[in-house]
Amino acid sequence: MTPRRRRLLASAAIFVATGAGVTLVANAFRSNLVFFHSPSDVRANQAPASRTFRLGGLVAPGSVRRSADGMTMHFVVTDTAERVAVRYRGILPDLFREGKGVVAQGRLADDGEFVAIEVLARHDENYMPPEAADALQRARQARAAAAR
Repeated sequence: MTPRRRRLLASAAIFVATGAGVTLVANAFRSNLVFFHSPSDVRANQAPASRTFRLGGLVAPGSVRRSADGMTMHFVVTDTAERVAVRYRGILPDLFREGKGVVAQGRLADDGEFVAIEVLARHDENYMPPEAADALQRARQARAAAAR
């Protein structure tokens, strides 16, 4: 084999290996990508039915209840326009309260209930994730437009 042919073969092998690596990284990134959706998005069927996503909004007042097993919590997340029932098994964050902001990660069950695998509460009085704040603002605007 001539030196030129070896260099060409080595270049082709490096090119194929780099392409395979980029493809694997892109697939891993795509499978771990989690999108944010508001309750209005979920009710409009804009949220993925078969993938994990984040649901954000406010915990509806009077909606928090604990199941008989003591570990499963049921509550409702609202963006002031729509409401989505959430089920979570585990310990809720200390800052979790009715009327406060929350982001839950999980997927929709067949019955339309959101089954959360993780629940995050906002950490202080002034902070809310930008996606949740935008969703609440859009819901308020839609409700104001419908009232006209």
